[in-house]
Amino acid sequence: MPLEGEYAPSTSSWARTQAEAFEASNGAKSNTLQGKPIVVVTNVGARSSKLHKTALMRVERDGEYAVVGSKGGSREHPRWVFNLRAHPHVELQDGAEKHDYEARETSGPERDLWWERALEVWPAYADYQKKTDRVIPVFVLTRIAL
Repeated sequence: MPLEGEYAPSTSSWARTQAEAFEASNGAKSNTLQGKPIVVVTNVGARSSKLHKTALMRVERDGEYAVVGSKGGSREHPRWVFNLRAHPHVELQDGAEKHDYEARETSGPERDLWWERALEVWPAYADYQKKTDRVIPVFVLTRIAL
């Protein structure tokens, strides 16, 4: 069941512009970051209950996706990490395809596996991890059968 509610645009101009252009073009425009493909994840705010849209690197294997809460190696997690922890039902749009997914935070060997897969797509994640003391969270998104 698609997420419903009031949309709260990102306060980051470039992030808002990319996510909105991607979605408006059905994934045909603004679908890369530095030449690498992205997906757009819509989630429910942990505190606001409003809908948030975030463009994230496309890390996919066998229909599951990983999203990495790097925030460029910042000391704090991106807001969407808290949103997924509070409300794991998300929508993910990959190109023209949009479906419902259940997000789960990974740990141990599962995190290590998806972290390596994420590094294949976006090697800068390794540098981001070196810049921060926090363990960068990795969530796996599994499609919900409706």
